[in-house]
Amino acid sequence: MIKDKAYYFHTFRVDRPVLDRLITEGLRSGGSYCDLFFENTAYGNLLLRDGAVTSGGSHVDYGVGIRVLCGEKTGYAYSESTSWADMSECARAAAQIADAPTEVSPFGSQNPSRGEPNPAADRYPEQEPWLSTPMSGFLPFIQRLEASVKGRDNRIIKVIVNLSFQVSDILMYNSLRELKWDTRPLGSVAVTAVFQQGAAVENKSTSRSFRCGVEMLSESLIKDLSDDIVRGIDARFEARRPKGGKMPVVMGAGASGILLHEAMGHAFEADFNRKGTSIFADKMGRQICPKGIQIIDDGTLAGNRGALNFDDEGVPGQKTYMVEDGVLTSYLHDRISAAHYGVKPTGNGRRESFRYAPIPRMRATYMESGTAKAEDLIASVQKGIFVDEFSNGQVQIGEGDFTFYVKSGWLIEGGRLTMPVKDINIIGNGPQALADLQGVADDLIVDPAAWTCGKEQSVPVSCGIPTVLIGQLTVGGE
Repeated sequence: MIKDKAYYFHTFRVDRPVLDRLITEGLRSGGSYCDLFFENTAYGNLLLRDGAVTSGGSHVDYGVGIRVLCGEKTGYAYSESTSWADMSECARAAAQIADAPTEVSPFGSQNPSRGEPNPAADRYPEQEPWLSTPMSGFLPFIQRLEASVKGRDNRIIKVIVNLSFQVSDILMYNSLRELKWDTRPLGSVAVTAVFQQGAAVENKSTSRSFRCGVEMLSESLIKDLSDDIVRGIDARFEARRPKGGKMPVVMGAGASGILLHEAMGHAFEADFNRKGTSIFADKMGRQICPKGIQIIDDGTLAGNRGALNFDDEGVPGQKTYMVEDGVLTSYLHDRISAAHYGVKPTGNGRRESFRYAPIPRMRATYMESGTAKAEDLIASVQKGIFVDEFSNGQVQIGEGDFTFYVKSGWLIEGGRLTMPVKDINIIGNGPQALADLQGVADDLIVDPAAWTCGKEQSVPVSCGIPTVLIGQLTVGGE
């Protein structure tokens, strides 16, 4: 929900003249740009384990981060107080860190985006605010969810339910005189179930996360999570480790998008390319995968975990095509990298909190649907692997090499899914995998799970992919 401007000024005890004075203070010793990031975030969580709430609580994080840019130098400092004395000291500290022989930039002389936030364009459809419900009011929901999960399979011996939310009031201002404000809700529910069949034990986790309000805690969400937690559990007990080797791999729609996020998305972030450490640093404008492939990073999906009205530099959220028709057409930019490349920011400047300077980060990263059918892609493989859930991925940004552990999948034999598999790794190279895409199905799913990206800082993201066929990857099995 985007509230009235006066609400944010009141929350942070500032007004426009104070913001101007603070910017002037940041630029006093020289600098080309200064920005302010005010944050007031309320957090809450409840953890239900073995039928009892074992932890829970709420807290508030409040403060301001001040950044000063001076040539290639960045000064950053933060304060947990918004008193003038503390903020002005913070601004002077940032200025000293960025100190360089550069003339002070004329305040507000560049081309600003001065339009005010539009509540009608809000991407966070919050009907019932999180802060309107006491923590005890969430207990019936997590108890019903636990009971529903337990009732789905008599092999379940333990259920853990974690409900968490945060609501962030954000106010941003900079030396271009751009003023932006936002209130970002985010709710998440995660479930873990432990199954026992004879001496064998399996566990499975699932989650859902949305930028909306308490209305997400519905009976349909309970059914969705309960269905998902038992889906495929019989196959997990039957799964075996197959023989390894190089073979075709079909990646299932949805959560397989984490491989796209990790193995390709990070390499498209502009800071890695600006520093020459990404495998894609010299590939702008080149064909990097077959024609017809579109890869997107999107901040415009209403209610999505990665949605943003504005990024953490005040740049409007937008939909960015990184790959169009197989050609690399854009990196993911914050203001610094955009200035370096002479392009407009893409709305990817993000930070964990006011304690961190923004850097290029993904939002919702996915590949658009193709024209094939998922069953036809599987039918085209004589011997290979179908995978639909990954974890514990490792990626080398510079080389593009990746390794992912497969939590669930199937052996493909003669165009059919035959034996469930587990305990295998998928090993490959991002650029090679993109170039070796042999089919893209028409079944894109942007996964609604509670994905968090940890590139120096942690930020909420989402990912997705249609079912795709990669001609050859290394499968680490027996």
